[in-house]
Amino acid sequence: MSDPGGVAADQLRAFVERIERLNEEIKVINDDKKDVYSEAKGNGYDVKILKEVIKLRKMQPHEREEHDALLDLYMHALGMAGPSGVGDDVEAA
Repeated sequence: MSDPGGVAADQLRAFVERIERLNEEIKVINDDKKDVYSEAKGNGYDVKILKEVIKLRKMQPHEREEHDALLDLYMHALGMAGPSGVGDDVEAA
């Protein structure tokens, strides 16, 4: 059924209700994730690192290599990492 503005009210209502149900499901899932992170923390795991591991596992190998290379480059540029590897192969006397 359409109202004078041309909007199919029943269809619109159905879309809104579906989205509301999905939002509620997302909330439940996010609460479950929070519980799992809390459990991991309670078992001595660093949640921040755990989230980083999950982020890295989502990446394809070539994406992870690019990420690691850029991170290394930036850290060296900011003086936050050891030598860049140049001269590391110098033999000890």
